[in-house]
Amino acid sequence: MPQNKQAINTDTKKITWYTLAFMAFSTVWGFGNVVNGFGYFHGIQVIFSWIMMFALYFVPYSLMVGELGSTFKNAGGGVTSWVLETTNPKLAYYAGYTYWVVHIPYIASKGSGGLKALAWMFLKNEWYDSLPSWQVQLATGVVFVFFLWVASKGLSPLKALTTIAGSSMFVMSILFILMMFAAPMINPSAQYFHLDFTWENIIPQFNVNYFTSLSILVFAVGGCEKISPYVNKVTNPGKDFPKGMIALAIMVMVCAILGTLALGMMFDPTGVTAEQQSSFIANGAYVAFQKLGEYYHVGDLFVIFYGACNAIGQFSTLVLSIDAPLRMLLDDESARQFVPRPLLKQNAHGAYVNGIILVGVLSGAIIAIQLLGTGAADIITWLTKLNSVCMPMRYLWVFFAYIMLRKSTKHFKSDYTFIKNKGLAIFVGAWCFAVTAIFCLLGVYAEGDIVRTILNIVMPFVLLALGLVMPEIRKREDAKAAQ
Repeated sequence: MPQNKQAINTDTKKITWYTLAFMAFSTVWGFGNVVNGFGYFHGIQVIFSWIMMFALYFVPYSLMVGELGSTFKNAGGGVTSWVLETTNPKLAYYAGYTYWVVHIPYIASKGSGGLKALAWMFLKNEWYDSLPSWQVQLATGVVFVFFLWVASKGLSPLKALTTIAGSSMFVMSILFILMMFAAPMINPSAQYFHLDFTWENIIPQFNVNYFTSLSILVFAVGGCEKISPYVNKVTNPGKDFPKGMIALAIMVMVCAILGTLALGMMFDPTGVTAEQQSSFIANGAYVAFQKLGEYYHVGDLFVIFYGACNAIGQFSTLVLSIDAPLRMLLDDESARQFVPRPLLKQNAHGAYVNGIILVGVLSGAIIAIQLLGTGAADIITWLTKLNSVCMPMRYLWVFFAYIMLRKSTKHFKSDYTFIKNKGLAIFVGAWCFAVTAIFCLLGVYAEGDIVRTILNIVMPFVLLALGLVMPEIRKREDAKAAQ
C-alpha cells in the first residue's frame, strides 16, 4: 500500500474524470507497493502476479466501486453509506467500525516508518536497522504518544501537509520510473542488470510462501473506495466516475509493471534472497533512490528528497489515521447508537478524546508486541505483513455492499452498470469477496515462526471482537439510563 492512504481534499466544485483518476491514483498507489512486490515475489516474477491481480481482482473491484458510486452519488460516507442504503444501520456500524479498527496496526507502523525516513534523510544508510528492537520501539512509542497529543488538538493543517506529501511521493514514484529507464542513456558506463524474460524468470513458483504472500498485493491495490465522497463533485457522476475508475486501473497496472522493470535494472531481477528480504522491504525504496542519484551523479540528493517527503507523509498520516477514521465512525448517526457513550466525548477542539485514548491503548499494545522483533527492518517487515492481513478486511464491505445492491437492483437507479446480468454480477462480487477473505487468512502464516503466526491471528481477532462487544455495552448503558 502507499505511505499515505488518506483521501485528498479538493475545493473545486466540479472535477473532471481524469482529475478524479489522478486523485484516486495518488491515494491508492505508491512506490512502496512496487518494492514490496519485487521483494516478496522474486523480482520480475511479480509481473505475472500483478497481471493476474489486476485482471481478476482490481479491475472488477474498481468498476464495482464505480457502480456503487454512481448509484449512491449523493451519499457522502463511502462504503458505510453504501451498506446503510442496501441493508440496515447495524451492518453499517460494523462497516464503519471495520474501517476504523483496521487502521490500528497501520497507525502502529507509521511512527517507526517516519523515524526510518528521517534516519535515511540525514545519514543516508541503514544505521536505523542496527538499533536493538527495544530502542526502536521506545522511540516509536515516544513519537506515537506525541502524535496522539497532536491529534487531540484537532490540528487540521496537517491534512494539507499530508496532501502535499502524498502528491510529492506520487511524483517521485513516477520520476523514478522515467529516470531509471533513461539512466542507461545518461550514464551508459554504470552497472545495470539485464532483464531476462525466459519462462523460468517470469513464472512464479506456486508454493506455500507464494500464496501466503498474496495479501501483500491485495493490500497494494485496494482503497479506491476512499474517493467515493467525490462522486457528486464530478461533472457527470453517472458516467465520469466509472470512467475515472477505469483510468485508475490502467494507470496502476502500467506503473506496477514499469516500476518492477525499473527495479529489475537496478537490483537482481531474479529477486532478493530470504536473508535479504527484510532489509529490502524496509530499505529498498531508499537504496533505489540512492542508486538513482549515483547514476545521475548527484550523490544522495534523491534519497534526501525521498526521505523528507516520506517522513512528512508518515507522521502527518499518523495523525490523520488516528483522527479521520475515528471521526468517520463516531460522526455517523447510524453508527453512534451502537458505540459506548464515553467514546462519544469530545474536547474543546472537537476531538474524540476517549476514542483517541482507545487508539493509543490498542496501537500501543501492538508497538509493545513488536519488541519480539529482532530489529527495525524485521519490525517494519512484520508490520507490513500484518497490515496486509488487516487493512483489506475493509474491502470486504465494498463487495458485500455491491452484492446487496445487485440483489435489490429494482430499488435503486444507477447511471452506470458494471455487469448487466444480475447473476453474473453477484458472482463477481462474491468472487472478489472470497479472494480478499482467503488471502487475508493465508497472510497470517509466517513461515518458520509459529509465535508470529499466532500473533497475526490473535491481533485481527481481538480487534474485530471489540466491535461485537461495543453494541452490547451501549445496550446496557441505554437500559440503565432508561430505568
